[in-house]
Amino acid sequence: MTTCRPPAAPAGGATPTTAVAEPLGVRIRRAATDRSGITFVGSAVRGGEPQLSITWAELHEQAQAMAAGLQARGIEPGDHIALLGLTSRAMVAAIQAVWLAGGCVTILPLPMRTASIDEFLAQTRTCLCHGDARLVLLDPSLAALYQPSPGDPEVVLLSDLAADATSRDFEEVPDEAERLAILQFTSGSTSDPKGVMLPHHVLGANLDAMVQAAAVDPTSDTIVSWLPLYHDMGLVGMLTVSMTTGCPLVLASPQDFLTSPGDWMRWLSRYRGTVTAGPNFSWVLATRALRRMADTGERLDLAPVRIALSGAEPIDPDAVEQFVAVAQPHGFRPGAVFCAFGMAEVAVGGTFPPPMRGMICDVVDRVALESEGVARPVPAGARSARRLPLLGRPVPGLVMRVVDTRSGRVLGQRQVGELQLKGTSVTPGYYKRPDLTAGLFHDGWLRTGDLAYLTPSPDGGPPELVLCGRLKDVIIVGGRNIFPEDLERAVGNLEGVRAGNVIAFGVGAHRGKEAIVVVAEVREDAPSELHKSIRRRVLQVCGVPPRDVVLVAPGTVPKTSSGKLQRSLCRERYLRRQFGAAAHHG
Repeated sequence: MTTCRPPAAPAGGATPTTAVAEPLGVRIRRAATDRSGITFVGSAVRGGEPQLSITWAELHEQAQAMAAGLQARGIEPGDHIALLGLTSRAMVAAIQAVWLAGGCVTILPLPMRTASIDEFLAQTRTCLCHGDARLVLLDPSLAALYQPSPGDPEVVLLSDLAADATSRDFEEVPDEAERLAILQFTSGSTSDPKGVMLPHHVLGANLDAMVQAAAVDPTSDTIVSWLPLYHDMGLVGMLTVSMTTGCPLVLASPQDFLTSPGDWMRWLSRYRGTVTAGPNFSWVLATRALRRMADTGERLDLAPVRIALSGAEPIDPDAVEQFVAVAQPHGFRPGAVFCAFGMAEVAVGGTFPPPMRGMICDVVDRVALESEGVARPVPAGARSARRLPLLGRPVPGLVMRVVDTRSGRVLGQRQVGELQLKGTSVTPGYYKRPDLTAGLFHDGWLRTGDLAYLTPSPDGGPPELVLCGRLKDVIIVGGRNIFPEDLERAVGNLEGVRAGNVIAFGVGAHRGKEAIVVVAEVREDAPSELHKSIRRRVLQVCGVPPRDVVLVAPGTVPKTSSGKLQRSLCRERYLRRQFGAAAHHG
């Protein structure tokens, strides 16, 4: 049997739980008594039907049969179970089944691009080995993609899991607060797996915190999601919140969204969705889709939406405003914009703004932010102005502070440093990685690795969070901290560049000064003068010309399984000259 009990956190680790959250099994069973349920749409429905609707009770019965199937195969409480599959009824039921059997869920990411199949297989095997997976539950449609090798865990097809079991065969497992519920591998290289441990009490605390902070009401809310189930926002923030509260859920796959981003808006309209979420790039794609609908005269009803959460990657205020502008004719209310912060190390929800407040930006001097580490307010029209969205306050059970990155001294408001968190939703650390866990905490506080500052709240309450960028990604030029997100957004707006597929990073640090490199995916019809246009745009943004501009084909810029830009990996490939002969330098 694989023991799934979290290793002890180091001295100064996460704050001990002061109140044990309600067990996951209790939440699931209570939700199963409600007449609401889950509606699968798009490719999540097998057999050609446009949708499949089942109640939470029906899903629970299927999950109990699957849990009985796990128990028949010798699975015991504490075992790790890996799941590899597309979004489907069987996949969702299997997730619940693992929890019912007392197991720990690890959702394995799917390959983002066909060119990355070899990398996907290597990362999958690394996660299985490092995560001590006892069993792999595999979607039959992916059986040809993943072929187990000698030494790999046993593989069971989802379609075979409950073949000889029924819900009556399931033996209920006692709840245990310290037992792991989820082992969430963060996106990264195949050689450095980081499995975030989420015990039941941590997961439960964050579920309660998000429901309270977002005022989720199962009797009036409907959650709509296409987010990957292998990402914390999709698994915890959308699916598990719905599954444990009985809130109606409309669920599609990320492949459906990427194929037709406009369908996301159509699902919200058709099912009168009130809560949804996505990273910044998804709102950009939705904006383009709504513009096309305006050209064809298609009308939607987005008035019920009250939480349109943007998170998981830096939020571009211009992109948010462009979405609002094209969504308002369909009834969308600007107050529904919900700019939030989260990370796997707190299950998912970190800071939330008040519902229906809309986006509020702090306008600060870019030069002071970069050179002095101070967020000095300036008028919105100032030449050096930079707009940064307020991300709200910590969800219940968490507290935050900002500290100096060198001395660890706690900083005052509007001083830039590293964001740190403490509280009931904080992970005890990374599974079997005491080296990484030791560096994750400082004096009992979780080090997020994000550069941030606290600013007075518009409503006069406690200060709110503003993020500036990732500490490891900052480009240091002559003592200035240049944030790559600013360069990437500016370059991504140029004609011929694929927005959301630009990476900026620093190379050749010498005496505190790095040179800037920009790697951008371009369309076939890109202007011939694009190298020069990118150089001018970078110079306009930060006053420093890039050392090199590399134009590459679509699908070249490295991204995580959840679609985040991988700047460190891009820099590594650049230094190793791995972009190939097709890349154009200039």
